[in-house]
Amino acid sequence: MQVTTEQIIYPSSDGQPMADSTIQYKLIVTIKEGCESLFKNDPNVFIAADLLWYPVQGRPDISQAPDTMVIFGRPKGERRSYMQFQEDNMAPQVAFEIRSHNDRQAKMHKKFAFYNRYGVEEYYLYDPENNDLSGWQRIEGNLELIEPMEGWISPRLGIRFELGEDGLEIYRPDGQRFLSYAELEERGELDRQRAEQADQRAEQANQRAQQADQRTEEAVQRAQQERQKAEQERQKAEQERQKAEQADQRAQQERQKAEQADQRAERLAAKMRELNIDPDRI
Repeated sequence: MQVTTEQIIYPSSDGQPMADSTIQYKLIVTIKEGCESLFKNDPNVFIAADLLWYPVQGRPDISQAPDTMVIFGRPKGERRSYMQFQEDNMAPQVAFEIRSHNDRQAKMHKKFAFYNRYGVEEYYLYDPENNDLSGWQRIEGNLELIEPMEGWISPRLGIRFELGEDGLEIYRPDGQRFLSYAELEERGELDRQRAEQADQRAEQANQRAQQADQRTEEAVQRAQQERQKAEQERQKAEQERQKAEQADQRAQQERQKAEQADQRAERLAAKMRELNIDPDRI
């Protein structure tokens, strides 16, 4: 009788803790979430941490739970385990392991053999106690040691590995470093503070602009008032000029009348003298 997949139980846990120390846990989460962030916009990159991977159908005894694994070509989503035979037989291309102080060398050899046998393309092992990073890349069917690892750029992920004074540092293709939750929170707080400061500067600039607008408006109003006052003065001067012209015209008319009266008097006096009448004695 053939045993079907439905009759076989594939446990979702191997009963082992995800990490044996806070350092190991922090690194696992940082790598997993860094990879998640890197491929957050690609729906066909599945990333998991401490998830059991079953590469062979019908063999629940053959499994491994990488600290972090990345599978290109498989959709994001929830899984209790990664059963390769239900995932278009797609093996994880990249696997990460953070070595615990309890991990014996035999255990690490066993993990390497598993990843080598079941198709992992890139395998990275970091020992936080010794700040030691090792990596392997599949070449002609086998995982071959990468030398040197310092500054190595993952062909699949595009990330760069560095060993700093404080331990492993991983950099995105854009140069940003993978950050822990605490560092992300700190950066978020700094970004929030910078945003608040930028808002304050923008508000102050807006207030200064409003004040400048008010001063400009007041200057415009004063200029209008000065123009109005000047126009009133001009009109007043024009009125005075017109009055002066009218007075000159009246004075000229009076002079003309006086001249005409003098001329009539002169003619009358001449006529009286013609009549032998002395006009001065009248």
